[in-house]
Amino acid sequence: MENLVTATAVPPQLPLDYTAEVAERTAPVYRRLKSVIPEIEWPIHAPYIAEIQRMKEERGAIVLAHNYQTPEIFHGVADLTGDSLALARQAMETDADVIVLCGVHFMAETAKILNPEKTVLIPDPKAGCSLASSITAADVRLLRERYPGVPVVTYVNTSAEVKAETDVCCTSANAVEVVESLGAERVIFLPDEYLGHHVASRTDVELILWQGHCEVHERFSGSEIRSYREGHPGVVVLAHPECPQDVLAEADYVGSTSGMIGYVGERKPARVVMITECSMSDNVAVEHPDVEFVRPCSLCPHMKRITLPKILKSLQTLEHAVEVSPAVATRARRAVERMLEIGRGTGG
Repeated sequence: MENLVTATAVPPQLPLDYTAEVAERTAPVYRRLKSVIPEIEWPIHAPYIAEIQRMKEERGAIVLAHNYQTPEIFHGVADLTGDSLALARQAMETDADVIVLCGVHFMAETAKILNPEKTVLIPDPKAGCSLASSITAADVRLLRERYPGVPVVTYVNTSAEVKAETDVCCTSANAVEVVESLGAERVIFLPDEYLGHHVASRTDVELILWQGHCEVHERFSGSEIRSYREGHPGVVVLAHPECPQDVLAEADYVGSTSGMIGYVGERKPARVVMITECSMSDNVAVEHPDVEFVRPCSLCPHMKRITLPKILKSLQTLEHAVEVSPAVATRARRAVERMLEIGRGTGG
């Protein structure tokens, strides 16, 4: 609490100046990012990157960034990066008392659920998720009443309240394994309908699905994928399983964000298109300059609420702290921990 009072008294100093010292301190970062960030934009980002790095040391904090964050965040200030579950796991392993989660709200909640003793901050509390908001805890309770005795598997891309009503959580990578681990003939699978169809195609378990969708992935179509192939001969198509079925049918590989990154690193395709959120292609391209990335620009408006100035303000003021009621957190943690016991697949 003492730190909170002290921090709140310090106003954010915006905008920051691009000085010679800042240029020198951030030069190594820009050398990595110059292929994805125009030189004219760097004087805008660099002062925030330098100040965020300083504030992290002052606070004893770490910054976690999801794969969909923009490159200046993902490569510029993040200490740990990955998909939603990977970030939560990494948060559990850090000694830092303060975690700044650069993603959407359910990710910050999951990090807090698994790290109740740590301060978890989200730079913009309005960074939501269309998929997470598609279902409520009351919806899950009604489904249990309608299908008594049928176990509930819930995607990690959900609120803490929904997780608390769940038997076990899953990720897009381990969903089949989680579903089959229950030994049930029927399973309620929530909330992503397209991921549910993908899982159903790979198991004999009957799935009861919910009509929840990701507003980024549902925009893609099979005809769009065919047009990419026509316009970019030889392109390898990697698709996230939150996409519609006709998209997945056209893909060369279907997998989570971590799975896609692994595919590029292992297979080194000459030309690739990632059918997912736009910024991920930029982030992966930094690590694989020898691969040509065709970029379908489908942006997540919620992820893009997180910016360098907001991250800096979060470190300065310790806002906005994520809290989950103990009763909800205990039940939600049980569902997540059961998933971790079943398999180590990575997700969102």
